[in-house]
Amino acid sequence: MSTPPQPPPPPPPPPRDPWAAPPYGAPYGSGHPGAPAPGGRPPLNGFALAALLVGLLCFPPLGVVFGIVALVQIAARGERGRGLAVTGLAVSVLMSGALALVAVELVGPVGERLARAADRGTAGTGGTGSAARDVEGDPADLEQVRAGDCFNVPGADLLAEAPLVFKVACTRPHHGEITASFLADPGAFPGEEALAARAEERCWLAQDTYAMDTWALPEFAEMYFFAPSEDEWEQGRRSVLCVLGTTEGEQRGSLKRDATMLTAGQASFLGAANRLDSALTAAPVTDLKVSLPQYRAWAAKVEPAMAAEAAVLRESKAGAPADALLKEVEAARVQWRAAADAQRPEDFRAAWSRAVDATSVETERTLRGALGLATKVPSWLEDSDGSDTGWLDGEGAGSQSV
Repeated sequence: MSTPPQPPPPPPPPPRDPWAAPPYGAPYGSGHPGAPAPGGRPPLNGFALAALLVGLLCFPPLGVVFGIVALVQIAARGERGRGLAVTGLAVSVLMSGALALVAVELVGPVGERLARAADRGTAGTGGTGSAARDVEGDPADLEQVRAGDCFNVPGADLLAEAPLVFKVACTRPHHGEITASFLADPGAFPGEEALAARAEERCWLAQDTYAMDTWALPEFAEMYFFAPSEDEWEQGRRSVLCVLGTTEGEQRGSLKRDATMLTAGQASFLGAANRLDSALTAAPVTDLKVSLPQYRAWAAKVEPAMAAEAAVLRESKAGAPADALLKEVEAARVQWRAAADAQRPEDFRAAWSRAVDATSVETERTLRGALGLATKVPSWLEDSDGSDTGWLDGEGAGSQSV
């Protein structure tokens, strides 16, 4: 009996596309590329979240990198987080731009002044460009220094336009010391002369407040100020810096001696004396014969300043030295009042001369000794006790360097 032939085996099933969805009802398996976890939801891409967090809180440029990596991985793996990655990338780009603008704002002015300092150094050293490099201290923008800071400048040139300053400890040799900083009045640029006049006025007052005992300042100390140019004004810079410059000698240590570092008696006397000195040195610089009204107005300001000093001397506990100076000040007041009322130039000159002769530097020196203040008479006062009346030539008293 013969055996019937067996039917042929069924053909093998066609190969399944590995990217096709599984049959209905079949679970996703881990072998399916980019398949979500069991539960039906694809995983969240970690770089997408990192891009947003890093861009906002840490280092925006790194957030840009994370955002790009996240978008590439999401496209390849089918992960969640595309919206998060796009948001993180956008935030990181914006924050990176803002960071760059801040860096330019802070570093730009210092870089410009470094370049100018290098140019000045190149011009003055035969091409070496070492002037700025040889200055002791840390470079700082003028907007970054404050009252009490000491600094150096290339070439010890405090008259340079927009100088680059190098902050240094006041215990080290330095070219200058900041006595005050203030913002100029807002609005349109007032002009170089008007801005300089305002800066000079305020900086003299600031110096008298910062270093009240002007007799204690070294002979080489001078008042300077840094004011913005018209171009800097247009860029929004308004800071004016008042400087006590010491480039003509080697200065170590701060020159600050304000009211907090003095006794009440010392501070009261110096405050009144400095206000009187400010009034006395504000004399007109024109000819007395043609400017009598201006001279009379000046005398009218000097007299009340003397009255204020007299009031301080009456309250002083320095005894006989204070009484001696008070007597001289009261005698001088009478003459300044007469000068303010003078109707002719010759009458003003005569009253002015008597006012000068009424006071003596030696009397003030004695009182300063009694109060424990500096007693070395500065060079700009050595001949102001009436023995030298050359300043009564009708050209004005002018201003002193300290």
